Amino acid sequence: MTFVGSLGIVLLAVITIALAIPFGNYMYKVFSGQRTVLEGLFNPVERSLYKLMGVNPDVDMTWKSYTKNFLVLNFVMFLAGYLILRLMGNLPLNPDHIPSMNWNLAFNTAISFMTNTNWQAYAGEQSMSYLGQMIFVQFLQFTSIATGVAVAIAFVRGFTTKNGMLGNFWWDFVRVITRVYLPLSLIFGILFLALGSPQTLHGAAVVHTLQGAKQTISRGPVASLEAIKQLGNNGGGFFNANSAHPFEGPNALSDLLGIIGMSLIPTALVVTFGLFIKNKKQARVLYVFLMATLVLGAFIIYAAETAGNPILAHVLGIHGPNWEGKEVRFGPALSSYFASATTAYTTGAVNTMHDSLTPLGGLIPLGFMMLNMIFGSGGSGLLNILMMMIITVFLSGLMVGRTPEFLGKKIQAKEIKLATIAMLVHPFLILVLTAIAVVSKAGLAGIFNPGLHGFSEVLYAYSSGAANNGSAFAGLGANTPFYNVTIGIDMLLARFVSIIAMLAIAGSLASKKTVPASSGTLATDTYSFGFVFMAVVVIVGALTFFPAVAIGPIAEHITMWTGH
Repeated sequence: MTFVGSLGIVLLAVITIALAIPFGNYMYKVFSGQRTVLEGLFNPVERSLYKLMGVNPDVDMTWKSYTKNFLVLNFVMFLAGYLILRLMGNLPLNPDHIPSMNWNLAFNTAISFMTNTNWQAYAGEQSMSYLGQMIFVQFLQFTSIATGVAVAIAFVRGFTTKNGMLGNFWWDFVRVITRVYLPLSLIFGILFLALGSPQTLHGAAVVHTLQGAKQTISRGPVASLEAIKQLGNNGGGFFNANSAHPFEGPNALSDLLGIIGMSLIPTALVVTFGLFIKNKKQARVLYVFLMATLVLGAFIIYAAETAGNPILAHVLGIHGPNWEGKEVRFGPALSSYFASATTAYTTGAVNTMHDSLTPLGGLIPLGFMMLNMIFGSGGSGLLNILMMMIITVFLSGLMVGRTPEFLGKKIQAKEIKLATIAMLVHPFLILVLTAIAVVSKAGLAGIFNPGLHGFSEVLYAYSSGAANNGSAFAGLGANTPFYNVTIGIDMLLARFVSIIAMLAIAGSLASKKTVPASSGTLATDTYSFGFVFMAVVVIVGALTFFPAVAIGPIAEHITMWTGH
């Protein structure tokens, strides 16, 4: 570890917060119906979209109606995506003549992008046509994240309304795209293009090397995809190497831009939440503890990777950092922060091979996905944070013998049961599916690294799917019918069971009267509550996942340091 590398990690966290605060204020204006810049441009476009879809954006919806519209849209997106992938070989914009996907890979990929996971069991430059990259991948990268942010805003309204209404799904959904993601993606796309990412519809280039051999260089509309990939916490790359590919990550500035992109909106939503509930201090408390956890994770990875591998030192006399799978151009500090951020914000983009991290370094990305609320992705991350806050308030109420209250609304049995369902579906899917994979013939066939690391690869895959992250310990052969179907189910249930339960909580809270604060009310905007909140998160995570990680990365790290 160096001073410059450590300073870079801290500065990135500071830049993230500095940009998120004004953008959080902007998003509050967007979703509270206030006037924003370029209002004259947005309104006509949005009215045209509402007319095209045949919806009335002025009708408030109950949680059931909001959920119904959310599910219908997602089903249509899945069906359209699946058909595009199955027919891709016969559709235009396919200069490299890439064939259609088989049924199980198309099933997995359509669910992956519809759920904002962007898990890729295929190599993008070899398996996806330009039409697939633009019409399927980029379209769903906009719409999937927009549905998540819309649901999060609806949930927050549950604390601020008393009539049982959560707003209009279509109004929220359209405004997320037109006023947040499209303008930002245009700016980021131009920046990625200026930094060296290609943007073309020409087919692969064939060039002659210095040795006289021919080399095929894949290219395409990369810059535009790179922008929404990071901003939308999607992570699905144009190339198999993702942000480690020189066209997706041309230089250190493009990597910094990617980190800022993936962190901007999830971090800004915490500010938006504080403004909705008229309590900025609540947002500050969350900022302090969540950002501290993210930065701590980056430093643990940094320390583990710069410590190197003692087995290599003993056997081959090689001392120094673990460079395998790293961005040698930028150093381990930037790679460590990228690995920490991409799993904390559940983006899934990678500029270093997570499978090549030391066991302790790999434990941090895995742990962040298991906790699933260190900021998280836009929308879903905020939902998970509020879910854990409700559970923390409930546990705190038990300790003092009071009916728990959260932001002026009483938390009763119904809310706790729903929050528990939303919380438990995540570890249930990870642990059960991992257990099935490591005892079944089909699951074992995909494990190329036997022993502790092979187990970690399977555990990481299902954790990535359940967290809607999409990154991988890439030593696992996941493009098989078994893994395509089970990881597809993993992604599907993890997203929708949790969201439906949280919308039901929002509907219940929206129907309740606001309870005035009293001397017995537990204040959630204090740093002492922040400590309790993070303690609950860590304790629940440890009780749930420790047995699994103990026989995976922890055991592997111990064996590495004992020289075996």
